[in-house]
Amino acid sequence: MMLRMLSKPSSAMATLPCSRVRSGLCVWPDVRQLCFRKGILYGFMRLFSTPLKTLRGASRSLRVAQFCSVVNMSPTLQIELVPCLKDNYAYLLHDVDTGTVGVVDPSEAVPVIDALSRKNRNLTYILNTHHHTDHTGGNVELKARYGAKVIGSGTDKERIPGIDIHLNDGDKWMFAGHEVRIMDTPGHTRGHISFYFPGSGAIFTGDTLFSLSCGKLFEGSPQEMLSSLKKIMSLPDDTNIYCGHEYTLSNSKFALSIEPENVELQSYVSHVTYLRSKGLPTIPTTLKMEKACNPFLRTSSAAIRQSLNIAATANDSEALGVIRRAKDNF
Repeated sequence: MMLRMLSKPSSAMATLPCSRVRSGLCVWPDVRQLCFRKGILYGFMRLFSTPLKTLRGASRSLRVAQFCSVVNMSPTLQIELVPCLKDNYAYLLHDVDTGTVGVVDPSEAVPVIDALSRKNRNLTYILNTHHHTDHTGGNVELKARYGAKVIGSGTDKERIPGIDIHLNDGDKWMFAGHEVRIMDTPGHTRGHISFYFPGSGAIFTGDTLFSLSCGKLFEGSPQEMLSSLKKIMSLPDDTNIYCGHEYTLSNSKFALSIEPENVELQSYVSHVTYLRSKGLPTIPTTLKMEKACNPFLRTSSAAIRQSLNIAATANDSEALGVIRRAKDNF
């Protein structure tokens, strides 16, 4: 699993010695310690433009050789990446103060059960961004085992297995002491929602927004996807994006093909390539980075429009449709 700890504002930070990884798990003397390794290839731009990303030793296909550790002295919410299937991520949420645990988009139950068992934790909530099986496949088994409540979109309540709580655009829900804002983000599916934790600066975007791409338009239009992406783009630039899949390296090839002179994109792709060569995740990314590099957030880019022969008079939704079709055929 990969671990990131989010906290209420605090300036108290301290560094700890590097820890060796044993059997795919980072060895820590204290649960507050966080594992961090993000290679120097990305340089100072990444260091100063985004919060520190803290990772825990990976399992399954995401293997980690070694990490350095960082301590956050005031942790309140932990987010752990749980690799599932071939390239999915589920996310375990743990409120340190109350012990409340949730999971976002469990495509399968076993990796989540394993992660919970290692720390002897129960599961209180299952949060689904949309109904696709690779995001809900673990719902029924996890609900039966732990008695967890399933939370999803009211629009998709008939398609989400075991759903108990229906939420809609603009609703506010509390995860322990953390406010969660519900954002309708259709386009990939008609009932897709995203979970935004404003106090922690994190959003779970499922298959609406990936690093360097967006979801395929299975049930929506370019106009709907553009509207969804604009909602996400309205959040603070330092918002951390937790998406449903590890697609970044593959997405980078298309992004570079249509905007090869984008210097920030070139730097980010170098960083992503380094991370994946070490078996490290590229998630979370930040909204600031996606605005600078993700072609689906850059529909007005003259370079992208020229590469894809998009007319200068075409509106942004028309441009997004062309970019999406080009990506589908790439």
